[in-house]
Amino acid sequence: MSDHYVKVRVQLEHMKVPGRALEGEAVEAGVGEGPVQKPAAEPVPPGAPPGPDGASGRRRDAGGPPAPGRSAAKGRSARSAVGKDSGDVAANGGEQGLDGGQGAAENTSGDASDRNSSEPTLQVQGKPKVLQGKTESNGVTVPSIQLKDAKSQYIKDEGSKLVKKKRPVTVDTSKAKTSLEALKVSIRQLKWKEFPLGRRVACDIYWHGVSFHDNENIVSGQVNKFPGMIEMLRKINLSRAVRTMQELFPEEYNFYPRSWIMPEEFQLFNTQIRMAKDSDVTWNPTFIVKPDGGSQGDGIYLIRDPRDLRLAAGAHSKHAIVQEYIQKPLLIDKLKFDIRLYVLVKSLEPLEIYIAKEGLSRFCTEPYQEPSPKNLNRVFMHLTNYSLNVHSGNFIHSDSYNTGSKRTFSSVLYRLASKGVDIKRVWSDIISLVIKTVIALVPELKVYYQADIPPGKPGPTCFQILGFDILLMKNLKPVLLEVNANPSMRIEHEQEVSPGVFEYVPSPVDEEVKVGVIRDTLRLVDPAQRKTLSLLPSGSSQPQENIQGAGLHDKAEVDDGPQVENNLPSLCLKQVFPKYTKQFNYLRLVERIAGLFVRFLGVKGTMRLGPTGFRTFIRNCKLSNSSFSMASVDILYIDITRRWTGMVSDSREAGMSLQAFVEAFFYLAQRRFKALPLREQVLSLLELCEVHLESPEEKRSSRSTVERKTMAPLPLGSPAAPRKSPGYGLHQTLRPTLKGNVEN
Repeated sequence: MSDHYVKVRVQLEHMKVPGRALEGEAVEAGVGEGPVQKPAAEPVPPGAPPGPDGASGRRRDAGGPPAPGRSAAKGRSARSAVGKDSGDVAANGGEQGLDGGQGAAENTSGDASDRNSSEPTLQVQGKPKVLQGKTESNGVTVPSIQLKDAKSQYIKDEGSKLVKKKRPVTVDTSKAKTSLEALKVSIRQLKWKEFPLGRRVACDIYWHGVSFHDNENIVSGQVNKFPGMIEMLRKINLSRAVRTMQELFPEEYNFYPRSWIMPEEFQLFNTQIRMAKDSDVTWNPTFIVKPDGGSQGDGIYLIRDPRDLRLAAGAHSKHAIVQEYIQKPLLIDKLKFDIRLYVLVKSLEPLEIYIAKEGLSRFCTEPYQEPSPKNLNRVFMHLTNYSLNVHSGNFIHSDSYNTGSKRTFSSVLYRLASKGVDIKRVWSDIISLVIKTVIALVPELKVYYQADIPPGKPGPTCFQILGFDILLMKNLKPVLLEVNANPSMRIEHEQEVSPGVFEYVPSPVDEEVKVGVIRDTLRLVDPAQRKTLSLLPSGSSQPQENIQGAGLHDKAEVDDGPQVENNLPSLCLKQVFPKYTKQFNYLRLVERIAGLFVRFLGVKGTMRLGPTGFRTFIRNCKLSNSSFSMASVDILYIDITRRWTGMVSDSREAGMSLQAFVEAFFYLAQRRFKALPLREQVLSLLELCEVHLESPEEKRSSRSTVERKTMAPLPLGSPAAPRKSPGYGLHQTLRPTLKGNVEN
């Protein structure tokens, strides 16, 4: 109930005098929590005229004789003045009823609509007016009552409630850059309000073109970039994050090609390739070199031998990754192609991931041949980058979704389905790849997030659209090529209209895919819809679906948010997490390690753990003993921190990074639980640390579980797991991993 109506009821309570209880009750019912409940009427013959209360028959009180007509009329008149909120009613019938003069006689006609209506709600008409104060015969003065704007309220069945007119969502597009045209189309479709030059007061959504830090002065609303996403999706950092997961879950993360980081791992790369060739003289691999900060295919080339690497000497060595080249890709029309899928990370806590049901397939412009010394430099044959192939004379711009050098992903899947391929299995494998990749990125993203938006500090919430580049092998296994923090959202392409003269013309394929992704991302983050979205929270007890058999064009689902809005189609974004939490939650071990790391950072907003914080972690988790003293702890901290500082030269702070902390954690797990595989070692140490950091009541229930796992004997005949070095990936076997990593 609004404050206005509460005041009215209090004022009317003061009007009660002895002998007029029914009048007061009637008035109170008119402005109370719900419609007036009328007592049962006396039965009357059919066709009898309506009684004074608007019903067929005379109204009775629950505990006495019928009320006088004047009192009933006054109650109806006051209820009409307050409930209808109409200017005419307030000026005439309402004043008469409160004044007590001729209310009974004049209200007979003025309240006819109320008597004859069977609906409890009243229509709102007219302009608001003020009820002037009047003096009753008993000396009580009724104050003036200000009625609010009739346009801003309606009366529900449950009672009178004020509802403000829905305010359009505001979007700051001043930093949008290359995604601007698709964003403008999306905002028009949603009927939202765009601010292309920014706004002095806060907007609901800020759309940045490159980085979270495009605008440094945002303290509320939502931003379409996460802090640290650009850094995490550089090729070296992505490789390190996936490599950590490959150590713990080698089978689950075999969708990423084996990689080496240059220049720091050049000697390792050279040694491993030479040893692998010595063991199998028929093995003739090809490698692809990608600059760490490169984009749009710039600087990518193929090699057959480590000696062909183009690395500068000294401190200015070019940072890059070297990956195994996939020599047997799936071909369509004898052309190699890749898939660009758009993925929305809606939040990190809880983790919410959506995948666009439609994507792009980008084709090479020369028929594919397996790499050889003669064709290594033919980029239009081996590289699928649109920005490279668009300059080929064979590039075909098409207005059709299923022809040309850029097509929709669904057109490729339907073509595969016509040949008997199980496209549901292909799609579920792609969903699995996306979820696992995001899980690998989340731990460090959370560290970046708390550094830029510490808990308790005013700041925006974040979401981001990522571009996943995926290659299908000949056996239909998806392989992750890279992830783009700023995928192109252009809906036009460059076309040469005359020699040397270029112009941008609309691209129907791009518009079909990208406008839907941006529009539906905005719908999902709409602040007016956040409370209505029906999402399964992480760890929910509700039944969760299995990823196997997930289709590309499933029916619109409840957890996909609002389905029809302003005559828009159902969402093109499919929720995959937490929808498939049950299958993937066990992979989030490194995220739990990151939780320990953040807990012991000490100062809010930092990203590096100091020596005191590391010692506190060891002490609170009770990880030191007679064989591992605090002096050994300090040596471990210095050794690992120094090595990682040398590998990450552009670090903003001194101290131990999350990656270094994870390596130290792996080392501590191997020391304490020697007889277990690495994954179980890490899990056991995590549970031990979490038990020690729990409250005393929680410790008692958790300690027994950890001890049972720790003391469990190995099965008879099973050899003890070999102890692995704490270095990332350096202990992995050579030949089987090199060839079998993505060809299983």
